[in-house]
Amino acid sequence: MITPQGERLVREHTVYSCVMGSRAFGLATDGSDTDRRGVFLAPTPLFWGFTKPPTHVEGPADEQFSWELERFCELALRANPNVLECLHSPLVEHADATGRELLALRGAFLSRQAHGTFVRYALGQRRKLEADVRAHGTPRWKHAMHLLRLLASGRDLLRTGELRIEVGNAREELLAVKRGEVPWTEVERRMTRLAEENDEAASRSPLPPEPDRARVEAFLIRTRRTSAGG
Repeated sequence: MITPQGERLVREHTVYSCVMGSRAFGLATDGSDTDRRGVFLAPTPLFWGFTKPPTHVEGPADEQFSWELERFCELALRANPNVLECLHSPLVEHADATGRELLALRGAFLSRQAHGTFVRYALGQRRKLEADVRAHGTPRWKHAMHLLRLLASGRDLLRTGELRIEVGNAREELLAVKRGEVPWTEVERRMTRLAEENDEAASRSPLPPEPDRARVEAFLIRTRRTSAGG
């Protein structure tokens, strides 16, 4: 349940917010939810006492989730797929001066570390789907669709150095998976092929081996100082 402090931080101190999920991926259909993600900047004085501000807040709206700026940057530097995709949403709803500076840093977060995080996350999801097949005879088709989307997105990031989350021409092919129109054996084959393509792309990716942590940290420190009035 959201606390009064958490709700206030999101309502009054959000620096960046966007729409994610199927609407951002270009996979929305009738009845699709609107998933909102955001970043808030907790005022620096809140860190001076024993009780620290939250690192993330769920709500206050349905399907809304926000990270405190420092936590968001930490996850992005680790190439967390969900956080990186949030930074590259084509559906930005709000960005103040700090949010625009964060968006300008998108390239600083990208590195070949994305190979491990994207593929590892996809592998974990695939195991869950396989468990569903063993238990119920079919996977959760929507999750299978998003796993294929994620693997393709990671592969293209490693190949080009740019993260695009819109599926483009792959929309109908992916929605066919969501509707259960593609046999599970074929979905498995596609997953395996995409994972192999991720491995191949990683070996000659234009991305740097590590993210630009120093640049991101300088931004964070400068932002904290400004918030403190210093």
